[in-house]
Amino acid sequence: MSKVTVFGASGGIGGAIVDELASRGHDVTAASRNLPTDRFAPSVRLQPTDLRDQQAAAAAAEGADVVVMAAQVPYSRWATELRPLVEAGVDAAASAGARLVMVDNLYAYGAPDHPIAPDSAEAATTRKGSLRRDLGRWLLEQHAAGVTPVTIGRFPDYYGPYSSSSLVNELIVVPVAAGKGARIFIDGEQPHSFHYVRDSARAFATLVEQPAADGKVWVLPGAAPVTQRELIELLSAHVEREVKVSRISPAMLWLVGLFNRDLREAREVVAQFDRPYVTDATAFEAAFGPFEATPHDEALAMTVAWARGLVDATPARR
Repeated sequence: MSKVTVFGASGGIGGAIVDELASRGHDVTAASRNLPTDRFAPSVRLQPTDLRDQQAAAAAAEGADVVVMAAQVPYSRWATELRPLVEAGVDAAASAGARLVMVDNLYAYGAPDHPIAPDSAEAATTRKGSLRRDLGRWLLEQHAAGVTPVTIGRFPDYYGPYSSSSLVNELIVVPVAAGKGARIFIDGEQPHSFHYVRDSARAFATLVEQPAADGKVWVLPGAAPVTQRELIELLSAHVEREVKVSRISPAMLWLVGLFNRDLREAREVVAQFDRPYVTDATAFEAAFGPFEATPHDEALAMTVAWARGLVDATPARR
C-alpha cells in the first residue's frame, strides 16, 4: 500500500478522501491548518500544516508516494490565494518525489450545452472559470516538464456527511433536518450532476492508486443527474413531512451580493444552474472499470442522519 499525504484534510472532500484511503489500508497523513483530533481513524497520522509555510508543507509530504491536493480557499479569495496554494502543493510533492492528485471542479468548462467530459472545450467565460482553466493547464505543464507526475480529477457539486460547505447541504439537507424549509438555487427544474461525497472520495482513491492516470484530466463518476426539486422530494420522504421550498433567484443573488462578498462571488455560477449541467464519466470507467454510485435516495438518507447529528449537537461521524 502507498503512503499518502492529503492536504486540506479538514474539508469535506479532503476528509472523505482520508477516510477512503485509510479504509483501503493506505498509510495516510491528514494535513491541514486545523485538524479535529477525533475526526479520523486511529491509523491516520495527523499533521497540522499551513501550506503557506514551505518547510511545514514539505515535512507533511516527506516520504509520501502520493500527495492529494484538496486544500481550498473561500470564493472571495480565489483570485489572490488559490494559485499560490496549489503551487505550494506541487512544491511539496516534488520535494518528496511523489505523484500529485489534484482535486478540481468543472469551472474550466464554462456552461456547455452538452454533458461535460474530459475532452470538452475549456470554454470558461468567468474569472473563476478562467482561473481554474489556467491552473489546470499549468499543472499539466508541470507534469510534462518532469517537475512531478500530476493527475487532475474534476467533479461537480457534491453533498454528504461532513460536507457542510456544499450547496445541497447548506440550502437543502441541513435546514430540512433542522425542521426548516429548503431553498432552491436559481432553478430547481434543471437536471444537474450532484455527487455523493463518499462516491467522489472512492473515485479520487482510484486516481491515487493508478499511476496510469497521470498526465490527464478525469471527470469523475457519480449518480445520475437529478433536479434540486427531485432531491427535495426524496428528502421529504426521509423526514416524513412536506418540505416548504423557497428560491434564491438571480435578482436576489444580485441584490444580497451588494452586501455579502461571498454571495457576490457566487453570481458567476448562475450559468451552472439555469440550464442542464451534467457530466460524462465514460472515459474514467473505460480506463478503471465500472463505478457503482450510491443512489441519491440512499445518499440523502445517510446525509440526513449526519445533519441531524449536527442539529442535535451529538456526534454523527459515520
